[in-house]
Amino acid sequence: MRLSKEFQYYIDNQEELALKHKNKFIVIVGDKVVGVYDNISEAYSKPQEKYELGTFFIQQTGLGTENYTQIINRCML
Repeated sequence: MRLSKEFQYYIDNQEELALKHKNKFIVIVGDKVVGVYDNISEAYSKPQEKYELGTFFIQQTGLGTENYTQIINRCML
């Protein structure tokens, strides 16, 4: 599964990331947070200056398994 390493990193570190970056949008590449943003639009566009689409993972921080799934539509960007 593409970006499964990044998703697993988020799951493994969810509590720490949620406390450190409360309700922010983080960008993960491999096992490293490479960006922290206030909104989904920035989290989507800024990393593209350095990373190709499909090579980075965006996640809004929060606690609980309900935080694992997010639906992002074009209007949000």
